[in-house]
Amino acid sequence: MEKHLFNLKFAAKELERNSKKCDKEEKTEKLKLKKAIEKGNMEVAKIHAENAIRQKTQSLNFLRMSARIDATASRVQSAVTTKKVSKSMEGVVKGMSAAMKSMNLEKISTLMDNFEKQFEDLDVQTSVMEGAMSQSTATNIPQDSVDILMRQAADEAGLELNMELPGPAQQTIGKSTQASTEHDELSQRLARLRQV
Repeated sequence: MEKHLFNLKFAAKELERNSKKCDKEEKTEKLKLKKAIEKGNMEVAKIHAENAIRQKTQSLNFLRMSARIDATASRVQSAVTTKKVSKSMEGVVKGMSAAMKSMNLEKISTLMDNFEKQFEDLDVQTSVMEGAMSQSTATNIPQDSVDILMRQAADEAGLELNMELPGPAQQTIGKSTQASTEHDELSQRLARLRQV
């Protein structure tokens, strides 16, 4: 399973590299387009314009596929983690059975504490993976968040967008929410678990 995870991550990186390569080729085609227009050669300019558009489309397709593969890799990572935690919990349960037979209360108490710790670890890891999945899948991103980010980027660059975007009254960026607070707490718990 971990071999598949590595292959998925490798494929995602390869697609990202291909996307960047297409971006470079698009820029090259745009330069050729500009030179052809300066020379007055409109047929060649049209060919370079078509090539630039094709490269841009290809770049976006590579990027979309990379995001999908990355989301799949996150799911596989979640499965690997869940399998590891399940194995640990299985060992604790077997130990609990042996302890119950001997009725050693101190040992039972220790095993119960370990079981609760393993269960909490599983909850934290599952929550983090679910959060990562909801954030990493490009298709799950709310459109209004995308629009707000695009507006901010355009404002920073001093550009005006030619699309209808929500006004500043609808912005939610920067507001503290209960979900972000819970996510911060879960991230802290996960960091503590990784240190152990």
